Amino acid sequence: MKQVIAFLLVLLPLSQLMAQREYLPTAEDLTRFHSTTTYVVLSDNLMADWNFEIRDAIEKFWTITDFEFLEYKDFADKSVDANASFLYVATVSFEKDKSNTRYTFLCLSLGGPDHESIDELHDITNVPLSYYGVDEDEYTYKLGLLVRFMQQHIKVITDDPKLVSQNVFQYYNDNMGSVKGKTLYLTEEDLPFELSTDAKIRAVYPYNFQIVDREQIKELIMVEDENAVILHKVGPQSTIIHDRVYKILMGASDARFYYYDWHKSNKKKPDAFLKSDFERLNRAVPKQK
Repeated sequence: MKQVIAFLLVLLPLSQLMAQREYLPTAEDLTRFHSTTTYVVLSDNLMADWNFEIRDAIEKFWTITDFEFLEYKDFADKSVDANASFLYVATVSFEKDKSNTRYTFLCLSLGGPDHESIDELHDITNVPLSYYGVDEDEYTYKLGLLVRFMQQHIKVITDDPKLVSQNVFQYYNDNMGSVKGKTLYLTEEDLPFELSTDAKIRAVYPYNFQIVDREQIKELIMVEDENAVILHKVGPQSTIIHDRVYKILMGASDARFYYYDWHKSNKKKPDAFLKSDFERLNRAVPKQK
């Protein structure tokens, strides 16, 4: 099982979650990455949603490096190639997380000979997909947006390597107020019971939003709708398990973060985008240009 130092490269304070294998990409790593060929690792289940959705996403949106698709059975042997980078799904845990929670992450790592297993590859960046064990169709429809965010994030930290060692939470949340000028898209599954109707949401968030299905969200992502902001939520999807729920709003066109927060789920705060999240967006002031 892979252990990483960062949740989106230290969006979380390091005092909360620190992995056993402490590694952050250096400026040299970032420079080397840009000259690699990125191998997109496919599932060994030929009919997995991942294989179809990641192909669509990469072929349409991947521009930062050359790329090829790689069968999983060839991943370990190819991982020693210093001229390669790899985009793949990994199971991730954090040393100081006492709940021993496991996540599914989308990882982008450098190849090279200095590792004993693929779990030890050095990440350039990573993004959470779901809690471990959650059906992949909960996140695969958003892969086009997530791979675009990863590329944009790499450009950000390449231009300003100091951000790698800083908490970039504030850097991304500076965009929060801009959500009011766009349309927020969510699914019914993203919402708590207390916000089960448009009227209830509008009472706390009087700006544009729509409740849609996953296929509509994928379409917004694939056409890069300039007006759309999409919710990416990572939670336990259980009323029994009380654990962290991460909430990220991303632009369908620019792949930027517009909001990032988390809460611990319980009876009063379920695995959902909460009333308090809408209220926080409502209070946010657009950043001065």
